[in-house]
Amino acid sequence: MKRTITILSAAIVCGAIFSCNGKKESETTQTETAPAAKTYPHLEKAAWLIGSWGNTTPEGILTEKWKKENDSVYHGESYFVIGKDTVFSESIQLEESKGKLVYNVTVPGQNNGQATPFELTSSTDTQMVFENTNHDYPNKITYNKINNDSLAAEISGMQKGKPATETFAMKRQ
Repeated sequence: MKRTITILSAAIVCGAIFSCNGKKESETTQTETAPAAKTYPHLEKAAWLIGSWGNTTPEGILTEKWKKENDSVYHGESYFVIGKDTVFSESIQLEESKGKLVYNVTVPGQNNGQATPFELTSSTDTQMVFENTNHDYPNKITYNKINNDSLAAEISGMQKGKPATETFAMKRQ
């Protein structure tokens, strides 16, 4: 019995001090570092979009809403209502992947339900410009932050062979 206790005690001491390969436990334990958190600098610069925006005109009510879906995606919805009828709507995914920020817009009844991508071509703290030269119209989508409570969205490009631009001023709601 005494011999069993001695062997058992030696095994416990050995296990506490040494690993199976004979090294001290402190020599085999490595400090694990958490993987570096991914950052999305282009998307983070667009954080001023988050929230509800709108404009009421004699023609109707324009509403655009943005929310943070996750670290790399903002989701936007835009619609225009005349009376009680929604005459235009679109869904937007603003997504940063592989260092590129892409404005993917889906309009019901267009492009077989597929999103049309517009890639960020320039940005500052108050402006983002997205372009897709292969799209019929618009070719360019620009967001300008006027101040914390107002912005202007602009679409532009060639329409019916002529340069065209439409600007949509909005206030935070």
